[in-house]
Amino acid sequence: MPETSLIPSARPSLVDHVAEHGTQSASYIETIESDFTALSGADIADIAHFLCVLHGRHPGVVDHAATKTADVVAREWLVEAMDGFSAERAFLTTLTVAAGPISGVRTEDQSNATVLAQRKALEMLSQSDRNGCALGASFALVLDWQAIRPLLEKVAIKLGIEPRKAILPSAEATHVLNTELSQSSAVERAINFGVDQILTQHRGLWQLLEARKNARNAS
Repeated sequence: MPETSLIPSARPSLVDHVAEHGTQSASYIETIESDFTALSGADIADIAHFLCVLHGRHPGVVDHAATKTADVVAREWLVEAMDGFSAERAFLTTLTVAAGPISGVRTEDQSNATVLAQRKALEMLSQSDRNGCALGASFALVLDWQAIRPLLEKVAIKLGIEPRKAILPSAEATHVLNTELSQSSAVERAINFGVDQILTQHRGLWQLLEARKNARNAS
């Protein structure tokens, strides 16, 4: 993974950066937010299935980060994030089962392989020995999940499932911890790298799902 950070030296806050470069910036999300009813059953199955492939497996990004982080300051945040994502994984699994199987959009469809490769990249990222990299990935995941979760709640309601409130760390707590840990320039760069890699994978996922929807509509 080449180290190319999207975050400039005089960057906006972490929260603003995630909003600008994460899920919320994806054109597919804008389309869904403007008209959720435009999603077909196959589109909904795609969302549940591929998010579950990416983040529904244990141990996940935050769990790996916890084993790589010795900083006492980060422990409380990590414990809350691990507990929260344990519930989110169960939620994703429930949605995936309720939505039913995905349908291939063409005989040579490689969507599953693509997202499995994304998951492998995230596993490597969150197990990095570079101090701050795994934490940055965790920060971005928790913050970007705030854009993903409302969509999952709409999916749940569509499928007849009552969504429970997420119990992840707040954006404010995440921002405060990031600021505290970024006093070291080396750690700051590592955190920024982890952040950008998560956001890149999330944007790639939404681009894939949008392409699948467009392919179905064209056929």
